[in-house]
Amino acid sequence: MKGHDFKRWRKSLDMSQKHAADALGLKRRVVQYYEKGERDGEPVKIPRVVRLACYAILIGVEDYHGPEKEKKDKKAKREKQKSKPAEKKEKKDKKARKEEDVAED
Repeated sequence: MKGHDFKRWRKSLDMSQKHAADALGLKRRVVQYYEKGERDGEPVKIPRVVRLACYAILIGVEDYHGPEKEKKDKKAKREKQKSKPAEKKEKKDKKARKEEDVAED
């Protein structure tokens, strides 16, 4: 994303520089640097995190709190899968004890 792309993004959303800065968690002056593509005569690269944030805002994401919590059904299923190896071992041990009992008789 170049400076002119950044400015086009902001204008496509009908945002002022101040509003864009607030939405991205930046200072208005930084937005101006990004749009101009330079600061004090030096090129300014728009960081990936800002580019991704621009896209998120474009598609309507206002905030992100991480992945959704697992539903109880999924959690119970995962717990059941974790316990299967223990159940298999328990059955195997029980079978071995029965075989020992039969061998002793």
